Amino acid sequence: MIDLDTAGDEERAGLHVLARNVYRGPHLFGLLPMIRIQIALGELEAWPTDRLPAFVDRLLAALPGLARHGCSCPNEGGFPRRLREGTWLGHVIEHVALELQTLAGSAVSRGKTRSVRGRPGVYNILYRYLEEDVGLAAGAAAIALVAALLPAPYRQWEGGALLPAPVGSDGLDVGAAVEQLIALRKRSALGPTTAALAEAARRRTIPVARLDQQGLLVLGWGSRQQRLRASITGRTPQIAVSLAGNKDATKALLAAAGLPVPKGIVVRTAEDALAAARKLGGPVAVKPLDGNHGRGVSTSVETPADIGTAFDHAAKISSRVIVEKHLPGNDHRMLVIDGNLVAVAERVPAHIVGDGIRSIGELISIVNADPRRGDGHESMLTKIRVDAALMDLLGKQGRAIGSVPEAGEHVLLRGTANLSSGGTAIDRTDMVHPDNRLIAEMAARAVGLDIAGIDFLSPDIARSVNETGGGIVEVNAAPGFRMHLAPSEGPARDVAAPVIAMLYPPRTTSRIPVVAITGTNGKSTTARMVAAILRGVYPTVGLTTTSGVYVNDLLLKSGDSSGPKSARMLLHNPAVDIAVLETARGGILREGLGFDYATVGAVLNISEDHLGVGGIDTLDDLAAVKGVVVRSVARRGFAVLNFDDRRVRTLARRSRGRIIWFSRTGTVAHPVMAAHVAAGGRAILVEEHSGSASLVQYEGDRRTAILAVSDMPASLGGAAGFNVENALAACAIATALGVVPDQIAGPLKRFSSNFKDNPGRFNIIDVHPFRVVIDYAHNIASMRALGQCLGSLKTGGGRSIGMVSMPGDRRDEDIMEMGATAVPMLDHIVFREGPDGRGRPRGEVLRLLEKGARSAGASAERISFVLEERDAVLATLRLARPNDLVVLFPTRVEEVHRQVMAFRPETLATASRETAHADG
Repeated sequence: MIDLDTAGDEERAGLHVLARNVYRGPHLFGLLPMIRIQIALGELEAWPTDRLPAFVDRLLAALPGLARHGCSCPNEGGFPRRLREGTWLGHVIEHVALELQTLAGSAVSRGKTRSVRGRPGVYNILYRYLEEDVGLAAGAAAIALVAALLPAPYRQWEGGALLPAPVGSDGLDVGAAVEQLIALRKRSALGPTTAALAEAARRRTIPVARLDQQGLLVLGWGSRQQRLRASITGRTPQIAVSLAGNKDATKALLAAAGLPVPKGIVVRTAEDALAAARKLGGPVAVKPLDGNHGRGVSTSVETPADIGTAFDHAAKISSRVIVEKHLPGNDHRMLVIDGNLVAVAERVPAHIVGDGIRSIGELISIVNADPRRGDGHESMLTKIRVDAALMDLLGKQGRAIGSVPEAGEHVLLRGTANLSSGGTAIDRTDMVHPDNRLIAEMAARAVGLDIAGIDFLSPDIARSVNETGGGIVEVNAAPGFRMHLAPSEGPARDVAAPVIAMLYPPRTTSRIPVVAITGTNGKSTTARMVAAILRGVYPTVGLTTTSGVYVNDLLLKSGDSSGPKSARMLLHNPAVDIAVLETARGGILREGLGFDYATVGAVLNISEDHLGVGGIDTLDDLAAVKGVVVRSVARRGFAVLNFDDRRVRTLARRSRGRIIWFSRTGTVAHPVMAAHVAAGGRAILVEEHSGSASLVQYEGDRRTAILAVSDMPASLGGAAGFNVENALAACAIATALGVVPDQIAGPLKRFSSNFKDNPGRFNIIDVHPFRVVIDYAHNIASMRALGQCLGSLKTGGGRSIGMVSMPGDRRDEDIMEMGATAVPMLDHIVFREGPDGRGRPRGEVLRLLEKGARSAGASAERISFVLEERDAVLATLRLARPNDLVVLFPTRVEEVHRQVMAFRPETLATASRETAHADG
């Protein structure tokens, strides 16, 4: 996200961009990938489009395509009507950004613009994109265009254009802006073959991600992923690719299988090439031994001079050249996928047809003007290049580039029929003779390619090659799909779908299960509990938390990993069989979720934290952010929700999947719970019988005990109520994944609040004469929850001493309340600041914490102040005496744990020995 210093922008003249986001997964505003631009209109809030002189006419003249925008209307023309009736400029920018992308070749149509509550003149503009760079640049160009059409005082806009927008005397140069967008798209767009495969995968809701700028795609998630680069798959054998690249070896292999191939001889010199041609007799083809795309290939050459020239062309591509007997017939590309022929195209060499008026050069220009033609392979057809080879071929025909052919006369421009040299294609799939079909399929199998392009010469593809003559001249790995997807003549063939069907046959899933866990508190502990349970069910479990990214016990990345980038890291890891993702609010706000659908989405609780940050000002706002996880649940998935939290309960209506409730205080007799269970819904509850509490599952008329609370070390016999709640959520998530109670109970009986099982979450350390508790409690609710069980942790009547802080990006009142909350919990408080003040001057957080503590009755003697965390930990530990309880609320969990374990309380040890000697 780009955040700008925009103080006062909401009241100033002109347009001002306040923030940009690229949402790659479900987000606060919807489920589809979108770009958000937050904009302040300032004084322009008073100027809807119907009040801006000539604005609408000039806009529609600059972008006529806007007239076709429906804008929530079933028919075209809805948006122009809105313009004339009067709409705000944010809405206009949305439609212009969509239209500019469409003009650049990235057709998109969905968007929405919403005012920001409590901020007059501020709007969130959201619109779809296909390529991120193009989408962002289109947004900048859209703002520039709208600004250029405004009255003079308002034509400037601020916010940092991502693409220079050419502005002429009468507003934006739309043509130049579109050309810039086209250039951006060409740099980032996938080629036709790869794009078709990606689209075919998306049609089957298979996740598609791009791994590099060369078109390497990963389909699916985790251990179920497949990889593609054009039509080379992760299953394509390297030995088959190597064989296909050696034309002589391929021919020998096919001949050994009895398939029709031309005789040929490999040579290294022009003299040897001439000798080989004489030996073979008649016209020959001369080609590089390991070339592709028709480069260096000459066909039907006979004279010594032509053979010498053909050898020179081929030798530029490969040091070894093959001279083959020329086979009769037209050039056909036969596409074989997974052993089956799926498409056939007759390839026609590049040519022009005379009109008796224009020269060959002029006719080439007309052909190249076809919008389907582009440079290289990015378009469905390739432009014809006027080069030495073309001029040489014209010369052999007694022509020059300026010659004017007769009307209807065909002039050959290339000796080969490859699309990459300007050729065209005619679909012949429905005409292929069964013999020719079988020969192509056997050829692909003989070489070993899962996707093969068979170059087949035949005078008539509808008749058997045994009758007409002809045969196979090449077998190609990584064949292009362009000629089949959009032939010059005949129906298009969906040749990408069979590739996806080969990689993912029917009833084969491309996704690993994804568990997304969010809430204000307990996310890390719940995620770790779930991962511990799933280790007994899945071979390899991926886990993201605020502590790092894990695969089973291996830490791949340390540090806060609760955002979408870390989620994608696990989903792209081919070893992972299931992903458990701690999902924090910050990542959702920044770029949405790191996935499109979750198998299980859990919301643990909603309490005050991070309010006033990122436009989230109330608990209802926070609930909406957490609700993104619920909305992402697949239709056959589950939403696991805390029945005890009123705001979490309301999220149930946002879920497309089934609901599983968990509750520490509710009972199955509650009317809502009873109705849910009676209807076959599932609930995980705490029930007490004879003074013993247990976790139980209800579903329909079935009640199943899971385990006793006292059997869970993390619960401290029930005193740590927050961990009982976390365990309830973990049980609910596990049952949603089909894990049976017996498989749940064992791991929870072994799961402890030590640093190994759950780093930084209620870790109890008893290696010193005093007890130390480390907990990442960073908000008021988590502090209060911990405070409720501190009494059960004290031994020997000692004091409680704590290190307390709060991040500086919280509201003043939240920081003061944190200080006040610590007072009844701790006999002595060491207040510290975070690693940085997050925008506050040094010492200000300490001042606010002290103010809160004093308001709660703390005296000066009960409070200490230390700026840096490491120093504050040391100061707190040095205050401790035997039997005291030291509670540390750290930011750098691992570092603080190491510091506690390395601490040597020498004076305390000496005092203990003296006491023991006196007692003796």
